[in-house]
Amino acid sequence: MIHAAPCRFPSGKACPPPPARRNTACVYSSASVTPRAAPPTAPVIPTARVLRVPASAPTTPAPTTAPPVSPPDGAGAVDSAATAFWDYQGLFVSQRRETSSPVSLRAVDGAVPADFPAGTYYLAGPGLFADDHGSTVHPLDGHGYLRSFNFESSGRGVKYSARYVETGAQREERDDETGTWKFTHRGPFSVLKAGKKLGNMKVMKNVANTSVLVWGGRLLCLWEGGEPYELDRKTLDTVGLFDVVDKGMKTESRNGEEMAADWLRRLGELGLDVAAALLKPLLHGVFKMPEKRLLSHYRVDARRNRLLMLACNAEDMLLPRSNFTFYEFDSNFRLLQKKDFTIPDHLMVHDWAFTEGHYVLVGNRIKLDVSGSLVAAVSGHSPMISALSVNPSRPTSPIYLLPRFSDGEDGSRRDWAVPIEAPGQLWVLHIGNAFERREESGEVEIQLQASACSYQWFNFQKMFGYNWQSGELDPSFMNPKKGRQSLLPHLVKMSIRVDGDGNCRQCSVRQVSDRWTRPADFPAINPAFSGRDNEHVYVGTTSGARRFLPHFPFDSVGKINCSDGSVATWSAGRRRFLGEPIFVPRKGSAGGEDDGYILVVEYAVWMSRCYLVILDARNVGRTEAVVARIEVPKDLNFPLGFHGFWEGRTEDSPSQECQHHPPSSSSISLPLVASRNY
Repeated sequence: MIHAAPCRFPSGKACPPPPARRNTACVYSSASVTPRAAPPTAPVIPTARVLRVPASAPTTPAPTTAPPVSPPDGAGAVDSAATAFWDYQGLFVSQRRETSSPVSLRAVDGAVPADFPAGTYYLAGPGLFADDHGSTVHPLDGHGYLRSFNFESSGRGVKYSARYVETGAQREERDDETGTWKFTHRGPFSVLKAGKKLGNMKVMKNVANTSVLVWGGRLLCLWEGGEPYELDRKTLDTVGLFDVVDKGMKTESRNGEEMAADWLRRLGELGLDVAAALLKPLLHGVFKMPEKRLLSHYRVDARRNRLLMLACNAEDMLLPRSNFTFYEFDSNFRLLQKKDFTIPDHLMVHDWAFTEGHYVLVGNRIKLDVSGSLVAAVSGHSPMISALSVNPSRPTSPIYLLPRFSDGEDGSRRDWAVPIEAPGQLWVLHIGNAFERREESGEVEIQLQASACSYQWFNFQKMFGYNWQSGELDPSFMNPKKGRQSLLPHLVKMSIRVDGDGNCRQCSVRQVSDRWTRPADFPAINPAFSGRDNEHVYVGTTSGARRFLPHFPFDSVGKINCSDGSVATWSAGRRRFLGEPIFVPRKGSAGGEDDGYILVVEYAVWMSRCYLVILDARNVGRTEAVVARIEVPKDLNFPLGFHGFWEGRTEDSPSQECQHHPPSSSSISLPLVASRNY
């Protein structure tokens, strides 16, 4: 029997009973819907326990987090606060079941087209949110659960597999004999209810749940704070940690002028050097943090056929200085280049970009709460991430144009340690693309397409609406009241003009489209255009049709034309949500930027089912947008995924066709146009 507390609003008032069904069919839509206002107050449903299912019973239906009352039934349920909460919880239902062998899937709508290429779509994300001893974790701390959809050649079939990444924490917290779980690692975003708090140094819980990559014949699952785990591409068995950071060469040599400038800069940082020297053995030896923190987002330079990765120093989270190391690998994972940069500011970077001549970082400014949250975080009474907060002390957002090559190929003589200050306080979440245009005059224009939110909205302790004190998920944080929706993530275009000497002449920030202002995230492009001038960006967005979930979770895919600002959308329908879109080039494509397909997972939460949807990228916004809708068996229904990767292959052998989401924060309300002249 499953026991759960009654559903209550934040005020303490009991939630209403499940809404009555309404006989309304669910239909797809390609038309935009005017968003309605968010509710003034949103209810909170306590998180219940998870059923215990022993590993010896693989045919047992997938265990789920038990709801406090019966959820509303049917796609046509009344649009109410209770329905909204049931649907939101449905995106974060634990799935303990794994596949022992690939499962054949069927198309319930349409069919996989003959010109859809053979390959595998991998999707990373968490799989478990609660153990069997009363502890829950933030979605970002959930154990990595890798999903794969293997497309056979000529549309002959699709096979599905799903396995947990057997990280060190996963092996410790799961009992193989009973199939039960007990969380022992705190994780950066969570607090243990039943586990050890005081003296628990198991903070950096590498769950390998954020992104996935195939490169050099290796399948890697990445996390934001450690080395990736390698998995077998056929069986999804975990091979072990893959050392990216230490497999390379020494930092490149520099000329005398560069060394002198660096020496003067370092002379003024002796105090920080001493602090870093003291922190490193503490973080690495006691808290088991790696000395280099590999970011989960990477980039693929299709023109050069290179993989680009980025790492930070562990102590950067605690000091007003940021160290970045960029790595470039060839198609065999041989390190071609490594470059180090030290920036005198306290920054957090989740995603980044590159152009022909630059690495591009938009710094999110942070600060350390020494007097308040730090003590509680170290003692285990609050999440470690609570020791950090956004730093709105400056009215601008720093953009760093870091030279990618040392031979002067970028043509810039600017001091890369001095940022270009973009107008407004923008917390950048994800970047779709960046590119540069060089003019005969020597001026360079750099454009960046990114999803960004306001510092006023972003909060480390409330991402996804998770409350670490109660273990509850409250969607009201992701769906603020009317008048504050402009603070949410939106797709923006940043433009920078620098002269031949590297001096910034203009920097502007504007919405990508003046005609479309809906919240959006997870920007994706045709991977062949990464680092090049692109026209189309695909995003997860919202139709605004839900009164109580007007902004998130997303229920639509948007196709934005960055040249003329036009937008086309496709919506999944009532009580259905969507994850990150990903672009797959059409087999035999002549190279047109939108000549391909969009893959996106549809979460039909009202019936606990997942579908992989194939959209024709050229027809987004039209009735014929849906090409196929492929059903995942109900007992393998999975929670919200984060970032994915498309590995294309020839009919007979693997090849390296790479695609990823480039794979899921102040005082401004994201103006349609903001400009800063220098």
